[in-house]
Amino acid sequence: MAVGVVLLYHLWPNRFVGGFIGVDVFFVISGFLITSHLIKSPPKNWRDVTDFWARRIRRLLPASLLVLFVVGVSTFLVAPQSIWVDTGRQILAAALYVVNWDFASSSIDYLAADNAPSPVQHFWSLSVEEQFYFLWPVIIGLAFLIGTKVKRLKQVVGYTIVGIFVASLTFSVWYTIVQPAMAYFITPTRMWELAAGGLVAVFVMYVRPKRVPFSSLIGWVGLAGIVAGTFLIRADMPFPGYIALVPVLSTALVILADSRGRFSVLLLLSLRPARFLGDISYSVYLWHWPLIVLVPYLSEKMGAGESLGELDKVAIIVVSLVAAWASTIWVENRFRKTSLLRSPKRTFGFAIVAMALVSALGLSQMWVSDRIVEQNRDNLEIALSDPNSCLGAAALLPSAKNNPKCASPDSLLMEPAAAKNDKSKAYADGCWSSEPYTDRPECTYGDGEKQVALVGNSHAGHWLPALERLAEKNDWTITTFLASNCSISTLPQDLSTPEGVKGCQDYSDWVVDRTTSGGFDAVITSERQSTPLDGMSWEETEKKAPEGHQDILTSWVEAKLDVVVIRDTPYPGGDDIQVPDCVAKHEDELEECSGTPKSWHWMDPLAASARTIDSKHLSIIYPEDWFCPDGRCEPVIGGVITYFDTAHITATYAKTLAPQLNDRLGQTGLDTFD
Repeated sequence: MAVGVVLLYHLWPNRFVGGFIGVDVFFVISGFLITSHLIKSPPKNWRDVTDFWARRIRRLLPASLLVLFVVGVSTFLVAPQSIWVDTGRQILAAALYVVNWDFASSSIDYLAADNAPSPVQHFWSLSVEEQFYFLWPVIIGLAFLIGTKVKRLKQVVGYTIVGIFVASLTFSVWYTIVQPAMAYFITPTRMWELAAGGLVAVFVMYVRPKRVPFSSLIGWVGLAGIVAGTFLIRADMPFPGYIALVPVLSTALVILADSRGRFSVLLLLSLRPARFLGDISYSVYLWHWPLIVLVPYLSEKMGAGESLGELDKVAIIVVSLVAAWASTIWVENRFRKTSLLRSPKRTFGFAIVAMALVSALGLSQMWVSDRIVEQNRDNLEIALSDPNSCLGAAALLPSAKNNPKCASPDSLLMEPAAAKNDKSKAYADGCWSSEPYTDRPECTYGDGEKQVALVGNSHAGHWLPALERLAEKNDWTITTFLASNCSISTLPQDLSTPEGVKGCQDYSDWVVDRTTSGGFDAVITSERQSTPLDGMSWEETEKKAPEGHQDILTSWVEAKLDVVVIRDTPYPGGDDIQVPDCVAKHEDELEECSGTPKSWHWMDPLAASARTIDSKHLSIIYPEDWFCPDGRCEPVIGGVITYFDTAHITATYAKTLAPQLNDRLGQTGLDTFD
């Protein structure tokens, strides 16, 4: 049932909105089965522990490593090169069963939020389970050892599991509030779910009476809880935390249900289709997600479009079931029963070799992608140093029309894989304040006499490469005040935690004090309103948000600072376009990745507020024509990909915009930019 819920959720997420709880059902069942086995045959020494690990390896690794190998090869064949490096890294981490920590790290990266889904993303839960399998026999073995010595075996085992359950649940509830994105993936916030299954095993084996009152009813209540959670729990709820108690306790009730009686829920779950799905559930889980992610790429290559239709989804279910049945029969069962892996030494040897081969495949994807990026970067640097080239925005200049060096409009000089990592120095130099915004780094570029503050979130930071070029030319020193996902505003934003909401406002106050306290001649600022205001819808935010910038802009003007607001760039993310991935898929049809100024429009409360202030110290720059020449917003201009994700300018394209930006700054009439 659990794998069916997950499969339906992944194919129809808008219908089975809480289907991700199928993973939590898995965790409880795994904890129950493993703890039951360990209680019946407790490990008494390291040989017993290694025997347990060897059995887990024979049961789980062959099929999972086969899927990872197929995913690695398929990614090379059908997926755009722009996802190779991430997929390669994730295959490597999945082969070592630590990919949940990789996804946890990515989940708190604002710039990674719009990345294409990984074909091995589902391996995060398998990593949690494998880490549990590694630790659990040691924990149970120590509990048995201590319990035997103090002659209170059942109590020590039970209290040990209760302690882990309570500690992990407490941490999960707290950390889901503090860092919800990361909490979803990491092992400490999930251990209590597996421990819950262990508690059920302890109850069944040590405590449970022969006949449990209302046992049949308990099972149906549990099943109803799982079904209700599938439709009522939503992805925007804080999860796992206390909400995960719904699927966890519901699963525990189903396990506790009596199999006897004509009304037992287990009769329903024991029907032949349910048993068949249960027998192949592990392989179904392994195969279904890579198909969901990779089939659209294959479909696109065949000219059938990249969105999954209803027939495509039905076909994925059928192929998943067939592939799962085949791998269960010929991989899982064969390796589990083969005499070649009878001894733990042979099993561990097989695991090391197989994991090394799959890891090498992941590393090869990363290496190939890195070589492409490195070579492309060198070629772009050569082109940037040529004053007569028409690279990037230089192709928009009038002089480009008669320049024989100008690339044709369809020419692609930047590789998509290179574009994905083509970011300003602010990232490598650690110039960002991140949630909860208690760290307030400042970075300086240039050593000129005129002091310029670059203020805003990531949509100010992506102008840094252009400003760096101008700093040398115009005798500037640029100091950055950049916050990830936080607008410099007096109004609270809807960020992931209450600490982040307050921290963003405190950071905004500090930036104003720091920039108006003397030492600066000018402020260049730009922002994207990437989250709504706290407690408001997007419609309400669009009306209210400009008020949050009014006092800040006024403070700079009253401090006699020259203020330049750069209106936010056109937003391809409004059409769900990850620009490098789209370009990689449509190199011969770049119009598939383009848009109109209307479709790529995004509200800009900072610019809206600036338009209401009449001051000789304030000016606004509108960059739309640098991205949408001739009324069309392009993913590639002058051979250069314009964005490295859904919204942020590539560093190379920003550098090529330096002459145009310099002209616009000179036209503002502000003293600093004369």
